[in-house]
Amino acid sequence: MYQIDPPRPRKEVLPTMYNLKSEDLEKSVVTDEFHDFQSQLLRETFYPLNYPAEKIFVASNLKLYYDPRNHLCYKRPDWFAVLGVSKSSQQQDLRLSYVVWLETIRPLLVVELLSPGTEAEDLGQTLREFNTSPTKWEVYERILRVPYYVVFDRYTNHFRVFILVATRYQELSLPEQKLWLEDVGLGLGLWQGSYQETQGLWLRCYDADGNWIPTADERAQQERQQRELAEQKVFQERQRAEFERHRAERLAARLRELNVDPDQL
Repeated sequence: MYQIDPPRPRKEVLPTMYNLKSEDLEKSVVTDEFHDFQSQLLRETFYPLNYPAEKIFVASNLKLYYDPRNHLCYKRPDWFAVLGVSKSSQQQDLRLSYVVWLETIRPLLVVELLSPGTEAEDLGQTLREFNTSPTKWEVYERILRVPYYVVFDRYTNHFRVFILVATRYQELSLPEQKLWLEDVGLGLGLWQGSYQETQGLWLRCYDADGNWIPTADERAQQERQQRELAEQKVFQERQRAEFERHRAERLAARLRELNVDPDQL
């Protein structure tokens, strides 16, 4: 008979994908539930007002090729956004990667979600060894010159933003945990709430009025509530009209009892 082991305590220390490395770290795809959820929330809410939807390209964990002299060199940002390139409208045309020298437009914004095994490189604390490819920080800052570089640590809820000033990244002070992108009319900040039935702090975009951009589910819910309110208003108007009709009929009947023709009033 198959014996089912008792459940392990949640706090028991077990190996994770961050401990169990693959043979080639650069080619490995390390993701988890949080990365999937957070990337999807950014995708759902990143809608700059200054660009049509078909000219906004966002991707998560997609190969970003940056060196035209070495086609083997790429990085996998957790999430990035490019403005001004055409988004594929047909399934067969969806990008397999983003090749900067062919697209000719660099990413505007790169987001890295800190993990135990990648934190040092994501924050530019890893020194490049001889005869190795540049780190993510070097690629974003010195090669691609990405204007906005964002890192978020869900373990400490630390939201950090680096902007390109001349040739180096400088960290911005974010007392309200929000970043406003003036040139695209969109903001990025920390939002406390439930997404994918998971409560926590999330990176999310907001508009010029400070309102969080709704997700697809939230938009559907808002539209449903608007329809329900409209239907309720129509029902109330019908009730009011019916009440006025009955009231007029009662008044006319009373006038006739008094030998007064209501049609002559």
